[in-house]
Amino acid sequence: MTDHHDHSARHAAPTGLPPGHSPAPATPWYAPSRRPPPPPPAVRAEPSAALASPSAPDRTRPAEDGGAVPRPPVPQRIWCVEDERTALLAMSVWTERVPGRGEDADPFVADHQDSRQGVLAVFDGSGGAGAAPAWQASDGESRTGAWVGARVARLATDAWFHDVATEGEPAEPETLRDYLRYFLDHAPQRRSKISGTMRRQLPTTLAAVHYRLVRVQDEAGLELRPLWAGDSRAYVLRPRTGLQVLTRDHTRESDALELLRSDPPMTNLVCADREFEIDGRRLTHPLPCVLVTATDGFFGYVHTPADFETLLLRTLSQAGTVGEWADLIRREVQTFTADDASLAVVALGYDGFADLRARFAARLTDLTDRYIRSRPRGLDGPSPATGEAASGPAPTVEDAAELPARIRAWQDATWHSYRVGYETHLPPAPEEHA
Repeated sequence: MTDHHDHSARHAAPTGLPPGHSPAPATPWYAPSRRPPPPPPAVRAEPSAALASPSAPDRTRPAEDGGAVPRPPVPQRIWCVEDERTALLAMSVWTERVPGRGEDADPFVADHQDSRQGVLAVFDGSGGAGAAPAWQASDGESRTGAWVGARVARLATDAWFHDVATEGEPAEPETLRDYLRYFLDHAPQRRSKISGTMRRQLPTTLAAVHYRLVRVQDEAGLELRPLWAGDSRAYVLRPRTGLQVLTRDHTRESDALELLRSDPPMTNLVCADREFEIDGRRLTHPLPCVLVTATDGFFGYVHTPADFETLLLRTLSQAGTVGEWADLIRREVQTFTADDASLAVVALGYDGFADLRARFAARLTDLTDRYIRSRPRGLDGPSPATGEAASGPAPTVEDAAELPARIRAWQDATWHSYRVGYETHLPPAPEEHA
């Protein structure tokens, strides 16, 4: 990856561990209190395929003397694996909107083959609540509380899953919260003199899916445990039912279309200085299926919720390998997002990448017919949902004046049709629990 800072070990290890918790494996700035065990047989996502962005539109900026100097490339990373023995395909995508200032941590993906379980997760440091400096790297560059918080949460999730898979730790929201709390308590941070209701120490969102292979009515299936705090999301994706959300944003507004039109504050997120909850639920799902976790850099800058699924499936249809799929998604998100963007995908039960792509071909055709071809003319240049500019005559002045109303009507109609399937597994609102 270009312009990526090395986050090697620079801090002493904290002493002790939460009661009843076994030590975590070695990771960047935290060293365990005992020698880590040999790594279990697992497929681990430590993204390493570093790519510069050949598709970024503008690589120069004006110099003071009027000339042009190279613009630093946007840092980004993709990672992928295809394991034919276990019918597992996995990938992750990570990009920074501003070089060196991104607050998403690398996505985390792990599959432990001996215990037939795994996890995928994303972490979005909350820059508004955690904008104050919290840590300084050896090169003198300071890092915000949001940057540190996302990476501490990733480290805690890694340690938690290690103990879930190898030590029998229950895969419960409460145990994940305990690990997060412990690691946050030992993380580097500076106490700010500025306080307020929106300020947080090391704030970050988290969206994860823990999965376990089980037998469901004598057929292979998955026991899923979505786990989340904040407004990052987890999904399940299948050819007949499409993309279905498994999490409910911790905001007072939970309608996915209204959340595209507004930006309400979060009511719960992982942080070091206040109480927080990890929400969770359990459900079973048949195989094969695709699991997805994403930060709002992916789904928060499209025109309708259906656009995110269309992006995933259209790039899938264009790719020849899981690595090409990840790279196409990376290029695509950088054309429209205004934020850092992180994505993790695990596909289980498919007979290779060609089988995965073929099974979703009909779903992509249906999405295109129902939601894409009806897009109002002038909505966008190349669309993040289609990748192509609209054909036909250019819009008139009258068209431009009416465009906002036509866009809103199209969004409402699209969402009304798409919502039923999308919200099939949406958790109930807090007041519905009472």
